[in-house]
Amino acid sequence: MQLEQILHRIPVLEIHGNTNRDISDVVFDSRKVVDGSMYVAISGTVADGHQFINSAIEKGAIAIVCEEFPENFVEEIVYIKVKNTAKSLGSLAANFYGNPSENLTLIGITGTNGKTSTSTLLFDLLDLLGKKSALISTVEYRIGTEIIPSTHTTPDIITLNQILRKAVDSGCEYAIMEVSSHGIHQYRTEGLS
Repeated sequence: MQLEQILHRIPVLEIHGNTNRDISDVVFDSRKVVDGSMYVAISGTVADGHQFINSAIEKGAIAIVCEEFPENFVEEIVYIKVKNTAKSLGSLAANFYGNPSENLTLIGITGTNGKTSTSTLLFDLLDLLGKKSALISTVEYRIGTEIIPSTHTTPDIITLNQILRKAVDSGCEYAIMEVSSHGIHQYRTEGLS
């Protein structure tokens, strides 16, 4: 996908380099970089992704999204500066996967207790009504009858967009997801409709 399309509606502060590039993947973990990736450097609670920019470039990243530019630019790499990379990642991922949540009725369930029960009951109810749906819960992820093991109550925003894209491509009309307060705080639902 063209970098300019991925940057659609992203509040960019500054760009260094040519944005006329094809991007193969969007990642925020430098260990997952492949040739042609966009690496988004996120400041986490344990590590600062900005420390791994050079590693991401060595592994094939051609675009870097960061909050602060590095001291030295690498030729042929495009650097995009934003105010908040964690928040921007949601819209970057949504754009990369074709904004799948815009093609579904997406229902998020939050609260202290009952998220799993409520989301599963709603998924089952929609199934009984003949509505093909996706479920993203603590117990499992489902796309119609396909079951995918769950990793988090609210997966990271890239994984969420991957699941929602697969749901849309499978003909789902609805997606029901548990939304933890932790996930909201970490912008895991950012960019979803």
